[in-house]
Amino acid sequence: MMTHHAGSLKIRDVSKSYSVEGRSFPVLSHVDLDVEPGDFVSIVGPSGCGKSTLLRLAVGLDTTYKGEILLDGRRIVGPGLDRGIVFQDHRLLPWLTLKGNIALSLENSGWSAAEKEKAVREHIALVGLEGFEHAYPHQLSGGMAQRAAIARGLVGRPEILLLDEPLGALDALTRARLQEELLRIWRAEGVTMILVTHDVEEAIYLSDRIVVMHAHPGRIAQTIAVDLPRPRDRASHAFADLKRRILADMEAAPALAAA
Repeated sequence: MMTHHAGSLKIRDVSKSYSVEGRSFPVLSHVDLDVEPGDFVSIVGPSGCGKSTLLRLAVGLDTTYKGEILLDGRRIVGPGLDRGIVFQDHRLLPWLTLKGNIALSLENSGWSAAEKEKAVREHIALVGLEGFEHAYPHQLSGGMAQRAAIARGLVGRPEILLLDEPLGALDALTRARLQEELLRIWRAEGVTMILVTHDVEEAIYLSDRIVVMHAHPGRIAQTIAVDLPRPRDRASHAFADLKRRILADMEAAPALAAA
């Protein structure tokens, strides 16, 4: 059995600016968020609200920000095996097989060859890609490539899996199928999941809580608990009501003042 333990993430008063032609441009402003171990949290909001930037900071890809991001009480200072990430484009290296791409995540793990081999095998099975170990990315469908990316994100047994629009480029049927997969994997692994998505319905279907962000600068407008029984019925009144409420919250962002 896999030995992930779920992590708790604390985002404390995080602000982030970019410098554009000598002017400071705020992307995130005073963001506070607590994610409990084993939670499935989605972040929704308009383009430019800093959703992906927040994930980048949590992964440790960018350390120039104000405030604190703590994983299990320790400040995040760079990428680590305790956090996995899946992007919208699968980012598999074309010259490596599926197995090679997933194994690449373990290069700095310090694990033995046998441990790496076992983890790769288990995670290929977890995402249902047995038999495709030696396939190259161009031989995989979009949905399969994203499954491979999820396996790669999980193979280091992270405490948190960060998902940046991972189903955004897939057709509706593949997307619905992979939503089911994500829920199955989340339960099987007991890993904390944080998903950035444009799709409010996807957020409601998957999450325990939904964080609604507003843009200019990016900030959290509200956090909404999804108190619907699982498996969730997208056709139910409660589901539709929640979707309306979240869309209204997203629309309620103050209009941009004329520059």
